Amino acid sequence: MRFRSLAIGLLLLAASAFAADVDGKWTGSVNTPNGDFPVTFQFKADRAALTGSMLGMDGNNIAIKDGKVDGANITFSVTLDFGGMPFTLNYKGVVSTDQIKLSGDAGGQAFELVVKKSQ
Repeated sequence: MRFRSLAIGLLLLAASAFAADVDGKWTGSVNTPNGDFPVTFQFKADRAALTGSMLGMDGNNIAIKDGKVDGANITFSVTLDFGGMPFTLNYKGVVSTDQIKLSGDAGGQAFELVVKKSQ
C-alpha cells in the first residue's frame, strides 16, 4: 500500500514537471501585408485549463476562450468585434522556456508568430 501511494505521488509530480510554464505576459508581433502588428498575451494555467487575455487594437483586453494546456502544447481562441461583426482567431502553440511558437487561423488564413516571455 505504501509503494502504491509513493508511485501515485511520483506520477503526479512528473506530470506537473512536464506541464508548460505559460503563466505571465508574452509579447511579439505578427507579420501582415500592412507591416508587423504587435501582440500581447496574458496567460494563466490552472492544470489543463488556460485563461487570460489578448491586448486588443483599442488597448482593451479580450478574454481567451476554450483555453487548454496539454504538456507543452496550448490551444485557445479570441473573438474580436469589428463593428458588431465577431471574428474568431484560433491559436495553437508550443511553449518553451522563454518563447511560445504559435500558429493561428483567421477565417481560413493561416499565420505564425513567436511571442517571448516578458520580465
